[in-house]
Amino acid sequence: MQLRYQYRVTLTPGQRISAARVFGCRRVVWNDALARQKSVKASNKLLGNPKNRLAQGPYQYVPKNADLSRTLITQAKRTAERAFLTHCPVGVMQQTLRDLDAAWRAHEDSKTGKRKGPRVGPPRFKSKRDSRQSARYTRSDRFAILDNGRLRLPKIGDARVKWTRDLPSGPTSATLIKDRSGRYFVSFVVETDPANDALPPVDGDQGIDLGLTRFAVLADGSHIASPKYLRRAETKLKKRQRELSRKQKGSNNREKARLRVARAHARVADSRRNFHHQWSHKLTSENQAVFTETLNVRGLARTRLAKSVHDAGWAQFLMFCEYKAIRRGRSFAKVARNFPSSQTCSACGFRDGPKPLHVRTWTCPDCATRHDRDWNAGRNVRLEGRRILTAETTEPPTSGREARRR
Repeated sequence: MQLRYQYRVTLTPGQRISAARVFGCRRVVWNDALARQKSVKASNKLLGNPKNRLAQGPYQYVPKNADLSRTLITQAKRTAERAFLTHCPVGVMQQTLRDLDAAWRAHEDSKTGKRKGPRVGPPRFKSKRDSRQSARYTRSDRFAILDNGRLRLPKIGDARVKWTRDLPSGPTSATLIKDRSGRYFVSFVVETDPANDALPPVDGDQGIDLGLTRFAVLADGSHIASPKYLRRAETKLKKRQRELSRKQKGSNNREKARLRVARAHARVADSRRNFHHQWSHKLTSENQAVFTETLNVRGLARTRLAKSVHDAGWAQFLMFCEYKAIRRGRSFAKVARNFPSSQTCSACGFRDGPKPLHVRTWTCPDCATRHDRDWNAGRNVRLEGRRILTAETTEPPTSGREARRR
């Protein structure tokens, strides 16, 4: 199982200049490779059109990573125009070509339907004005964690790392990240055995009904209050945005104002992420199984509740719950999106039909049980989650391949 650990990094002024050079070299290699690939694809597209009589010449093969690495890195460093590529480790630039290849593969799989989810567009050119930069070091670059706790990055130096927890094993890669607020982070990818992090079994499970007024209502009757970090910081964000809009474009004062806006948004995002980590840790540690509903977040984000939906961050919270449950040996399941959790009585199973959002309590016409809408939905989610887990454990495999997989 691969995990990612992220830590804050402090760079000296000289190291920041070196890091900017590494980011710039990576950006140049990406843009050069993308320009060459796009030109070949465009010429082949013209040749494939029978109505285009001006197109001449044979089809060209799209250059692969080996050819691009030889021409755009090895040979380019010997020229006067690309001599600055010597300021960047070779492994970082080669990893950039592999990332570009993965971007093209994701685009092609998205077009053919092999990749699920929203449509992925083709890779785009990178700009030096992008406020977020990153560079990935692999083992071939020989980055190292020193005995004094510093991280040695080739072409940058020994960086101070704020170690908040120990790494479970040696990292396979290290990614230096500069976010939009000017902070530096390093992200390590490590391989661990999930059995080492598994917790002892406990009794009990939990169903979660997500909402906006209350962040989550649990099947046991408790609820998690909605912190609304974006709403609370909205006044300060508006002030910072007004200050940015008054600054002249391209000036140093505008860059300073942009950093203040980015830092204000970073505080909101960090607070929300910490809130999601705390509650996902608590729910997966205290329960053997966690069940949630499947929400159409993308659709809800197009309604008048868009700002509140984004402020809640349901997708990030569910992602945290899922990976922590797998890591700790817990069960995690999502009920179907069309499951009528708010329409069914959790006491007798009678389905009462759809209800408008302003109806928060209702009485079952069959058993006369009075329900809180969200608490009843949480109980129904838990009952449906139990049914899903039981079906997965008792249903026999339908083919030899599934039998071998199990």
